[in-house]
Amino acid sequence: MTFTRYAIYFAPPADAEWGRFATRWLGWDMGAGCEVTQPEIDGLDLAAITRVPRKYGLHATLKPPMRLAPGTSLAELQTACADLAARQAPVVLDGLHLARLGRFLALRVTGNEAALNVLASACVADLDGFRAPASEAELAKRRSAGSSMQQDANLMRWGYPYVMEAFKFHITLSGKLPKSDLPAVEAALDTHLAPLLPTPFEIRDLALVGEDSEGRFHMFHRYTLTGSTAA
Repeated sequence: MTFTRYAIYFAPPADAEWGRFATRWLGWDMGAGCEVTQPEIDGLDLAAITRVPRKYGLHATLKPPMRLAPGTSLAELQTACADLAARQAPVVLDGLHLARLGRFLALRVTGNEAALNVLASACVADLDGFRAPASEAELAKRRSAGSSMQQDANLMRWGYPYVMEAFKFHITLSGKLPKSDLPAVEAALDTHLAPLLPTPFEIRDLALVGEDSEGRFHMFHRYTLTGSTAA
């Protein structure tokens, strides 16, 4: 299988009940590399609700998708991921909660995010040598959506606007929904997913993923975080 881009994700542990449900909710299992049957919930068209995020799988982005820079290889990226994980400590937060991000629904973290933001920034910066520069068309597309000065600076430096100080950890559960649809989808997630969410919420590894020719993401490997907790 040929992959066009690579990214670093947080992906829930394979044995996490909340992760298994949310994977079925989206309809794509990036670990197994296959579609999964979505749950039937009265009044909801899950296929439509999750159409946009489905191909990415259940995840939170730490290093946004990138094409490999000329002169670099997947094998070298894999080695760099292992080295990065060996330097970074696991992150423990109070938990997860369902949140609205505009007209999207996602899981956000509860608790002090300082250590999480350090981890995300390290993923962006330490692996940036593997990122091919964004094309002018890609830059123009990003800018057309509107951005702050900080986000524009991030776009030029790191190839993506929502990194470093503009980073917000989130696990996307829907596409952009009509305002009138948000309450019903939110209620379904409150009923079926919220009771399963972990307390505390832990990030113990980094997932290297690749995008196939159809735009679907597959997991290559998990790299366990084995660094020491900062003093």
